[in-house]
Amino acid sequence: MRVIIAGGGTGGHLFPGLAIAEEFKNRDGGTEIIFVGTECGIEARMVPREGYTIKFLRAEGVVGVSALKKIKAIMKTFLSIIDSYKIIKMVKPAIVIGVGGYASGVIMLISSLMSIPTMILEQNCIPGLTNRVLGRFVRAICITYQESIPFFPKAKTFLTGNPVRRHILKGSSESGYRLFFLERGLFTVFVFGGSLGARSINMAVVDSLSYMHNLRDKIQFLHQTGMRDYENVRDAYRRLGFKGTVTPFIYQMSEAYAVADIVISRAGATTLAELTALGKPAILIPYPYAAGHHQELNARKLLEMGAARMVPDSELSGESLAHSIGELYENETIRAEMRKNSRALGRPEACAKVVDIAMSLLKNSYKL
Repeated sequence: MRVIIAGGGTGGHLFPGLAIAEEFKNRDGGTEIIFVGTECGIEARMVPREGYTIKFLRAEGVVGVSALKKIKAIMKTFLSIIDSYKIIKMVKPAIVIGVGGYASGVIMLISSLMSIPTMILEQNCIPGLTNRVLGRFVRAICITYQESIPFFPKAKTFLTGNPVRRHILKGSSESGYRLFFLERGLFTVFVFGGSLGARSINMAVVDSLSYMHNLRDKIQFLHQTGMRDYENVRDAYRRLGFKGTVTPFIYQMSEAYAVADIVISRAGATTLAELTALGKPAILIPYPYAAGHHQELNARKLLEMGAARMVPDSELSGESLAHSIGELYENETIRAEMRKNSRALGRPEACAKVVDIAMSLLKNSYKL
């Protein structure tokens, strides 16, 4: 059996796809997984590293770009139609699964029109335009939040949660301490701004160090910066005498989560799925330019449930961040309550549910 998993661009779209691929392979080692994405997305380097085949479409995003880039992206859409048709005819998939991102829209639509079983994942509270349109054509929609239900046909919409990679749930703190050269026994703050880093978070964390001299010997940081800010952030930690490890990118996220006492991050759907599956206390700083402000909506849900703190990017400062870190360091009772509330929101079984639905679609298609 061949399965196409389409989408990517960012880790938030790609990682659920990798989780689904792993679940298919665990159930049947003979299943062939083919990813479809773009050469400029994170999938171009991550998918081969995970041992899967990837094929590329000529596609670009149209949201949040200049008028000239919009025209270019629209022109590439016609090319992606040709690319999608060629890939489908060559691969002959049993099912095509869309995980989001601009690489998924066209190939999902064409697969549906060719009567191939199709399903999409919607990771956010408020679906984007592409998935709202695709919801009319695909055979199943797997959603993360109940708030998404009104946007899709109820008969084929399933509340599954957002798939989390199995190894994320099995990280070893002992391995993490060794891997990242961290000290056992120190309160560990894990900072990351998504797969590409986040400048506002990087700068706020650096600024916060000046307000935490009293904690310098009590806490340490594991900080994923992205390539752009790596050297400046690393030098700031050294200059101010704080312990920890600074790195442009972390592949071993399971170990990073395992050593973390608290997490400071954006509020992408995949990040929140991982945080809640693990029950990690978090300070969330939503990306302010996310389509439909979906990161803020996602973060507010955790805030309302007492599972996280939220700081709007526009209000982010080193002083306020230092205060939040210090409060969570000092108060184990607050952290314990956040862990309990976070786990209550988590859906570690989401991946199995998504693949169960996919297998059901396949059985029904074989009957036809």
